[in-house]
Amino acid sequence: MVEEVDATYAETRAETGLARMSPAVRAALGKVERHRLVPPAEVSRAYRNHPLPIGAGQTISQPYIVALSTDLLGVDAKSIVLDVGTGSGYQAAVLAEIAAQVFSVEIVESLGRQAAERLQALGYRNVEVRIGDGYKGWPEKAPFDAIVVTAAAPEVPKALVEQLKPGGRMVIPVGGDGATQYLKVLTRRADGGYDERRVLPVRFVPLVPGK
Repeated sequence: MVEEVDATYAETRAETGLARMSPAVRAALGKVERHRLVPPAEVSRAYRNHPLPIGAGQTISQPYIVALSTDLLGVDAKSIVLDVGTGSGYQAAVLAEIAAQVFSVEIVESLGRQAAERLQALGYRNVEVRIGDGYKGWPEKAPFDAIVVTAAAPEVPKALVEQLKPGGRMVIPVGGDGATQYLKVLTRRADGGYDERRVLPVRFVPLVPGK
């Protein structure tokens, strides 16, 4: 799987500016037991470089996208990260291999509880999962060094920008119904605004708002 992801990095380097995975992300991708984070029916396909269904109309992201998002965040061993859209827990697990602490929010209760159990069983003590509205983030734990959003929003949620530290980065797919989605990197400025860079076209499930 890691070799397939490396090949995809090379194929997309003109768009992303990254020819290969960073050593930290490569090590994390190779260490996370993806087969333990997918439904039993998908275990045989767990290490393919493809998204997979996980129930409730949601998916586990393609390993390449998880690796790329993590690389674009630029996290390190001191980073406090918010993961919006826990899903299976795969993105949180990859982040947990690198960052100091990961806070993950999932609106689908069944998925969030299953992911929390799996992550605990895998020994990730630096991941905390909460059931909640991803659009609102996790203000009690803010500010964050980095935020990754694993579902597409029609526009960048203001609350998430406000929870980034100055200089912090957010990686988020943006695009409404019927529109082309683009993976974007946002960097918060000291004045509270942000700069953004469009990376490449993607296809994510929608980010579900709370009631």
